[in-house]
Amino acid sequence: MRRIVLLRHGRTAHNSEGRIQGQLDTPLDELGLAQAEALGTVFAADPPAKVVSSDLLRAHATAQAICAHVGLPLLLDARLRETYFGDWQGLTGDEVGAGWPDEFEAWRRHEGHPVGGETPAEVGERARQAALDHLVDEGTLLLVTHGGTARALVGMLTELPVDQWRRLAPLGNTCWSSLVESAFGWRLERHNAGLGPLTGPPTGATDGSPQHPRAF
Repeated sequence: MRRIVLLRHGRTAHNSEGRIQGQLDTPLDELGLAQAEALGTVFAADPPAKVVSSDLLRAHATAQAICAHVGLPLLLDARLRETYFGDWQGLTGDEVGAGWPDEFEAWRRHEGHPVGGETPAEVGERARQAALDHLVDEGTLLLVTHGGTARALVGMLTELPVDQWRRLAPLGNTCWSSLVESAFGWRLERHNAGLGPLTGPPTGATDGSPQHPRAF
C-alpha cells in the first residue's frame, strides 16, 4: 500500500503573532523546535520510506528532526513551499484587511487570491507534481510542508473542486493529513492528526483530544 502523509511544520514567531508568512523564510520558535523533536519519536515508531520537505527553514528544520530519528536522508523540493502571498507577506490579517479590504474578504471566501500572489490552484498543481515525482513503490511518503500547501494538495489528490477546498480545515502546527492509494484514487484517511497537548488544539479541529501516535 502506498500512503502520502502531509505534515505541517512546527510553530514560528509569525504563527504565534498571527502574521502571514507565505514564502518568508522564518525559523521555528522555541516551541516549534520542541514540537519538531517530539515528531521525531512519533515517526520513528513507524518510519516512512522517504522524507521530502519544503526548502523553507521552518519546514526544513522540522523534517530534519524527523530524519535524525528515522535514519533517512532529507530531500528538499521548493514546490512544497507555502503559497506566495505577494504584498501581504509579513502582515497580520488586520493589516491586510485595512489595506486591501475587498481583496482580503474575497480571499477569505476563497473567491480570490493574495494581491501579487498565487492562486490556490497554482499552489495545488505545483505541490501535486512534487508529490507524484517523489512517490515510493511501497510504504509512506512523508511530505513536510505548510498549511495552505497541504490543503491544496489534499484537494488536488482527492479531486475536490477548488471552490470546495474550504471544507478542509487548515492543519495546526505539526499536525498532518494522510492519504492512501485505492482503486478509485487517493482517499483521505486522516486529517489534522497531531501530537496532542504539546501542539495545542489544531486549528479547525472539533476538539483538542490527543491523537494516537500511529495516526498515519
